[in-house]
Amino acid sequence: MAELPSKVHITSHPICLRICGPSVYQDEKKKMWLHHIMDTEGVLQVRLCQEDIPSGHIALTTSTETSSTMPFLWTLHPGDQYLDCMCRFWRIVHHIKEEGVEEMILELMDDS
Repeated sequence: MAELPSKVHITSHPICLRICGPSVYQDEKKKMWLHHIMDTEGVLQVRLCQEDIPSGHIALTTSTETSSTMPFLWTLHPGDQYLDCMCRFWRIVHHIKEEGVEEMILELMDDS
């Protein structure tokens, strides 16, 4: 019997992601996404991983890194990109599901 691939590319992205705690975003389906900021050769990227986090474990304050660098809201736009609340566009580099966990990498676009 053939095994199913463990990595699946996702084409249905969250419509919006709102910050709900330090390093934690929540989408419109109440799924939690942890973020990690990456600076790859001078290009700002954000890795978002969908995680099950009990609501009582999310702090209500934001960290300095989150408040100064990260937007409070991302909204999906045509062309596989998000617009943040600071009017910057982020390209979806990839969105996969591997072993039951979704991962999405966003990259700040040059002209933002």
